[in-house]
Amino acid sequence: MAFVTHRAVRSLSSSAVRSAAIQHITVIGGGLMGAGIAQVAASTGHSVVLVDQSEDILKKSQKGIEDSLKRIAKKKFADKPEAGSEFIEKILKNVSISTDAGSVVHSTDLVLEAIVENLQVKRDLFGGLDKFAPEHTIFASNTSSLPITDIANSTSRQDRFGGLHFFNPVPLMKLVEVIRTPMTSQKTFSALLEFSKALGKQPVSCKDTPGFLVNRLLVPYMVEAIRLHERDHGSKEDIDLAMKLGAGYPMGPFELLDYVGLDTSKFIIDGQ
Repeated sequence: MAFVTHRAVRSLSSSAVRSAAIQHITVIGGGLMGAGIAQVAASTGHSVVLVDQSEDILKKSQKGIEDSLKRIAKKKFADKPEAGSEFIEKILKNVSISTDAGSVVHSTDLVLEAIVENLQVKRDLFGGLDKFAPEHTIFASNTSSLPITDIANSTSRQDRFGGLHFFNPVPLMKLVEVIRTPMTSQKTFSALLEFSKALGKQPVSCKDTPGFLVNRLLVPYMVEAIRLHERDHGSKEDIDLAMKLGAGYPMGPFELLDYVGLDTSKFIIDGQ
């Protein structure tokens, strides 16, 4: 009995340590990725501040989150609409919005950006927030392929900087790439791994290499599809159909390029 009690106490203690590590999150960027990350974090009991440049963008983000939660509630509480409403309300209470990042990071455990794929813009963002965030705060980028080290070097907390690359749509996609730079401390890396698990995601560890894991493999595939079409070796439709039926992919390369966005895809290609 003593052994069982000891195990229970140890388990509870470990859970408390994990949950205490990252509880308050600031998400910079109210687009699809940022709003999706905010939704998942709020759904798992984290306190989230979603930041963007204008109230209009943030209102659209809030509506997107609410609409997404309504779809989940409709399936989860099909026979209990009141429980569904409570479910939505409880999660939305965990999300607040702001247009002033500097004023909200003073009490946050994690600053996670999901803004435009532009190295200098990301460096300017983190460099500016570095002086406002507490010493313990971890900074992380959701970049698809830009070097995390180059972004981290804009701050004085290279040991508390890493990558958290989520996949779209965030509420549905289980994978998170957790990227470690040569300066990222073990404590920071462990906290990012545990945070990913706390969100219900499956993290994979990777070094700060171009494209990380998924895009390092995926981008050449998409580029080669474009080359095939340019050489008139196959239509876009036939290439997509071939990969779906022949390789079992849910989308063909051109469908995927459209889904990701041609602008974002080009940023990723240029980053590699």
